[in-house]
Amino acid sequence: MSTKTLVMIMAGGKGSRLGPLTIHRSKPGVPFAGRYRIIDFALSNFVNSGYRRIYVLTQYMSSSLIKHLSRNWRLSGFGEYIEVVPAQMRVGEFWYRGTADAVYQNLNLVRDARAEHVAVFGGDHIYKFAVDQMEDYHRQMQCDLTVATFPVRSAEASGFGIIDIDKSGRIIGFIEKPKHPPEIPGRPGWSLVSMGNYFFRREVLERVLVDDHATPGRPSRHDFGRDIIPKLLADGARVYSYDFAENRIPGEPEGAEPYWRDVGTIDSYFDSNMELRARVPALDLYNRQWRIRSAQRDYPPARFVRAGEGERSAEVDDSLICEGSIIASASVRETMLGYDCFVHAGAEIVDSVVLSGCDIGRGARLRRVLLDKNCKIEPGCVVGEDPDADR
Repeated sequence: MSTKTLVMIMAGGKGSRLGPLTIHRSKPGVPFAGRYRIIDFALSNFVNSGYRRIYVLTQYMSSSLIKHLSRNWRLSGFGEYIEVVPAQMRVGEFWYRGTADAVYQNLNLVRDARAEHVAVFGGDHIYKFAVDQMEDYHRQMQCDLTVATFPVRSAEASGFGIIDIDKSGRIIGFIEKPKHPPEIPGRPGWSLVSMGNYFFRREVLERVLVDDHATPGRPSRHDFGRDIIPKLLADGARVYSYDFAENRIPGEPEGAEPYWRDVGTIDSYFDSNMELRARVPALDLYNRQWRIRSAQRDYPPARFVRAGEGERSAEVDDSLICEGSIIASASVRETMLGYDCFVHAGAEIVDSVVLSGCDIGRGARLRRVLLDKNCKIEPGCVVGEDPDADR
């Protein structure tokens, strides 16, 4: 197990494209799959991979996220921790100005840990990742920096950093979020993107961050993709690509496709939740060897009941229903229903994502609806059937 490696998870992102889900919470704190937060997937990957020294760097609307982490993510072993580190203005009268600046402002933690290697990962994607396999590659190749990469359709790749590699896997070019992403040679229509997950040799990380802030007359956005990686490439550092497609999760069937989703927009967030309804979902939440950990809530089991004498039975089909929710003589089809929800008699929910604590009134009808937590739908209300009426 990689007990000497330090982990820093970037969890301060605003996630503006996910509004209104991020009006009062950061993107890593957004609920997902009914009972998790987005941050739970990154943390579960590290804990399942044997990492026990983890800092979570927060900034934007962090109250909800901090409460979730402090109550539900505790390590009790000697020298083991998952600690939240809010922005503290340690180096000046400003907050984190970029991903690299977030780590730079916390270099004291890196130095105190005396780690040989440092993992810097994002906390705002949905994915499974046996992180120790990437570190093994990083060490074997004697890299200064290793970047996790994944092929994405070029039409969808403009929001990512694009990687160019040679035959050995060494990175020879990096373009941050180009309008027209270059394609992988010999694979038309596909581009190799950075997942925003890195392993650094500690001394290299410290040196390049200090240089990024100390060089006069050279403007920097203090961003790993835009500034740090190009700087290391220009300096001739050993920067390699780790192919995420080679990552293997214990307990997954042989040949299973690696799972990674950037849920940065409402459409991608909705679709990623809906994928979980499949008979064989691409993201297996039931793998006993790779549990996704989250809050342990004291809710009773979900119930599907008749609302009273003469009422019809509850109907549930191709849906995920979380703990504590009650469906009383109502119909729920192809839906993700969060915990502690109540669906009253005669209500009908189809192809929707309903987060926790929602109350769906008697006779209401919802189709392709995304409801945030604690919403109340009035009896007889109809949403999603008539776009003009919904306005």
